[in-house]
Amino acid sequence: MTIAATRTPVAIPTRALLVCGAVSGPLYFLTSFTQAALRDGFDMTKHPASMLSNGDAGWIQVTNFLVSGVLLIAGAIGLSRTLEPGRGSVWGPRLLGVFGVSLLFAAVFKADAGNGFPIDSGPVGTGSATLSTAGALHMAAGSVGFLSLIVATFVFASRFSREGHRGWAVYSRATGIAFFASFAGISSGNANAVVMLAFWATVLLAWGWVTAVIVRFTR
Repeated sequence: MTIAATRTPVAIPTRALLVCGAVSGPLYFLTSFTQAALRDGFDMTKHPASMLSNGDAGWIQVTNFLVSGVLLIAGAIGLSRTLEPGRGSVWGPRLLGVFGVSLLFAAVFKADAGNGFPIDSGPVGTGSATLSTAGALHMAAGSVGFLSLIVATFVFASRFSREGHRGWAVYSRATGIAFFASFAGISSGNANAVVMLAFWATVLLAWGWVTAVIVRFTR
């Protein structure tokens, strides 16, 4: 009689998970900026990165959302293993994980085309005639994800303050405040060129903060 060998699942090393999280932000923005520069009709003063999911080359941004989301979720799991018990050790990683999950939803439910992009979506200066179900779900996922990321900056700021890392605490709070202000601006419906560029800048700032925090704990 033969006895079947019992296979033990191989755990992914924590450092590998953290590295995944650290590269999620740079990958997301490298892909987004490249598309923004090359795709006809796209204008960073008029369009958010999520609109890159539309058109013949939209699959690139969809894949970008999926890959970045999976990598960030992996990084959040790595952080949950790394952080010593204390303030923010539970909810900090969880909130980053929620942001990662929101990117997966953003990939499945595309933002509506409009405002001149893709070039056959209508004249510049006009948005979509109606908000589609997919567009509404995309906006909802984005709102949940962005708010989770904003709260995460303050959760980690509290941890850094308690540990005596004042510079990191200030950096975290400043990132959260700036990102919240730009998110509120673009959510107001008055997305002029200044508001749109500020939103791009603070999303980049927030992703940079995620990368910096993960790299800090990786070391």
